[in-house]
This record gives sequence, structure tokens and C-alpha cells, in this order.
Amino acid sequence: MFAIPVVAIVAAVFFIFFILYFVPIGLFISALASGVRITIIGLIAMRLRKVPPSIIVNAMITASKAGIPVEQDFLEAHYLAGGNVIKVVNALVSADKANIDLTFKDATAIDLAGRDVLEAVQLSVNPRVIESPPVAAMAKDGIQLIAKARVTVRANIKQLVGGAGEETILARVGEGIVSSIGSSNTHKLVLENPDSISKTVLGKGLDAGTAFEILSIDIADVDVGKNIGAELQIDQANADKNVAQARAEERRAMAIAEEQEMKAKAQEARAKVILAEAEIPMAMAEAFRSGNMGIMDYYKFQNIKADTEMRDSIGKGGKK
Repeated sequence: MFAIPVVAIVAAVFFIFFILYFVPIGLFISALASGVRITIIGLIAMRLRKVPPSIIVNAMITASKAGIPVEQDFLEAHYLAGGNVIKVVNALVSADKANIDLTFKDATAIDLAGRDVLEAVQLSVNPRVIESPPVAAMAKDGIQLIAKARVTVRANIKQLVGGAGEETILARVGEGIVSSIGSSNTHKLVLENPDSISKTVLGKGLDAGTAFEILSIDIADVDVGKNIGAELQIDQANADKNVAQARAEERRAMAIAEEQEMKAKAQEARAKVILAEAEIPMAMAEAFRSGNMGIMDYYKFQNIKADTEMRDSIGKGGKK
């Protein structure tokens, strides 16, 4: 007898919560109080489409209070596409207050592209300063300069979809700094007029095709680096010295080889002389036998030989 009323009460409570879940009465009343036209059927349909009614209704209330017309179907479609409905509506409100031309279609496209549309609108109103890393470049006199720049940018709403990011801006600014310093005749001119770098770089239109508009480029610091020209001259001198040493070693090796060859020829000549001297006694004996040489001729030969040896001895003693 007692179990039936308890079951009925539980079922009734469950049914009430079920109805309140699919029929968010509180949101319906809030929408009516804010002047947003929405029906109970529309709220139930959002639940069935797995779209949180609170997000859509709150977004419509915000837009309505700001005087920006938005349609429920477009908001639901953007949510189902994976977009952030609240950020899109807040961006539209911020853009409207700042007199920035931003349509609902552009805002949803920016949001679906993965960029923060609200931050982009805020960046259009309040420009941001981007600091570049140290950029090293060499002037024509061979002195290296290291420069840092501060780039003031604001978002370009029309180029946010498909436009390049901050990395491209910094890369182009660095390239412009290198080009500007490299075209200077001396590093002193750059140190005296660092604003010439910013003027040259700013005039190149570096923000073309990017999601930003460059407002100014300021050179924050310029330091003197290495004397690259002197180092290159030293390296060239060392290279020339190494080449000269290699050639000298080559000539020395050739001279040593030639000397060894001359020594070998001299030894060969001495060997031939020794062989020839060894044949002299045999030739003299043959001359005696054949009568072509007499005893007096032999004595004359011995005298000449002794005189030659004496001269050689005197000559060697003089060298010592």
C-alpha cells in the first residue's frame, strides 16, 4: 500500500526534471525579458540537435542589447561547426563599439580558421609591440652591427583568414635590417642615424599578405660586433701563407730529389773512373808488351801522377 505512492512521487519528480531539461523555462523567460524572440519549440529543438540552449540564448541576448542583429540558426550552425559562439558575439560587439567593419560572416570565418577573433578585434583597437631578436649585419667597411627592433602592429581584420603571422613579420623586418645595414658605407653612419634603418625597412611594405598592419618600426638598440672585414683579411692572409708554404715545400722536395739524383750520377761517374783506373795497369802492360810504351814513358806517367796527387793534397789542405 505504501510502495505505490513513493514510486509515483519518484516518477513524477523524474518527469518534472525531464520536462525542465528539454524545456528550459528559465532561459525562455530571460529571453522574453530581454526582447529576444524565441519559442519553447525552438529551445526543445536545440536540445534535440545537441546544442546547449544557454549558449545560444545568452549570445542572442548580448547581441540584442548591443543592437546587433543575429539569427538563431546562424549561431547554431556556427556552434555545430565547432566555433566559439560567445567569442564571436563579443567580438562583434567590441568591433561595433570601436567602429570596426566586422560582419558576422567574417567573424565566424576567423573563428573557424583557428584565430581568436575577440583578441584580433582588441588588437585592432590596441596595437601591440613585437620585439625582434638580435639581427647581425655587416656594413661595407667590414664592421658587424647587432640591431634590435620594436615593431608596432595592429590586426588586419580582412587578412586574418589566410594571412601570415608574427613570425613572417619578424623575418621580413630582420631581412630589411640586414639589407639596410649592408648598404651603408660605414658602420658609423648607422650608429649616427639608426632611424634611417627603420625608415628604409618601413618603406618596403613588409606587412603585405600578413594578418597585421605595421604602424612603426623603432630601432631599440644597435651594438658594434666583430670586425668581420679584418677577420676575412686575416683568414685570406693565412690561406695565402699556407699556399706559399705548400709551394715552398714542393720546391724543397724537388730540390732534394734533384740533389739525390745528382749524387747518384756523381757516384756513378766515380764508379766509372775507378773502373777506368783499374784498367790502366792492364793497358800499360799491354803497351809494354806491344812496344808502344817505354820505360821513360812510364816514369813520366808516374811523375805526372805524383804531381797530380800532390796538387790534390794541397787543394784539400787549403779547404780545411
